[in-house]
Amino acid sequence: MKRAFDITFSSLALVLLAPLLLFTAFLIKLDSKGPVLFKQSRVGVNNEDFTIFKFRTMRIDTENKNLLTLGDNDKRITKQGFFLRKYKIDELPQLINILLGDMSFVGPRPELRHYVNYYSESDQDILSVKPGLTGLASLKYRNEPEVLKLAENPELFYIQTIMPDKLKINKEYIQNRSFFMDLKILSQTFIKIVFD
Repeated sequence: MKRAFDITFSSLALVLLAPLLLFTAFLIKLDSKGPVLFKQSRVGVNNEDFTIFKFRTMRIDTENKNLLTLGDNDKRITKQGFFLRKYKIDELPQLINILLGDMSFVGPRPELRHYVNYYSESDQDILSVKPGLTGLASLKYRNEPEVLKLAENPELFYIQTIMPDKLKINKEYIQNRSFFMDLKILSQTFIKIVFD
């Protein structure tokens, strides 16, 4: 049922949002040099890597300088990038990932291999389900870059504080997940994006 939902609504969303996607691509090309899409390797279900798609929000050749984004102070982000990130428009190309079967609408957010390498054996349970466009941990840490920019050592703070909490939330999701729970998470995500 979940896969049928993902295929149906990712296809529908790509068609309905086509004007927005094209307009966003146009703005990105006007704003800075480089490709429209940002592609990055992430860890998916069964601990297998896949390529995630996003609209590019950073200047080219700067994403490798720091794996974490540090809020409004991050000089790598383009002018349009701040807006795209705030309203999660940069995440819309992941509808392609959902259609391809790499991701689902709801699930743990796909992590970089660098951080998955810190997972304990029990944390590997997170990789038993497809990663999601949104999830409970995503809702809690919607403003994660703003939190990280206040940390003395953002990388260490993420690994020691934020990531363990995300793992705990994601494990609870996996244990209690249902189709209706996914619908609730999707509606909460929409409300937060529009009204926060």
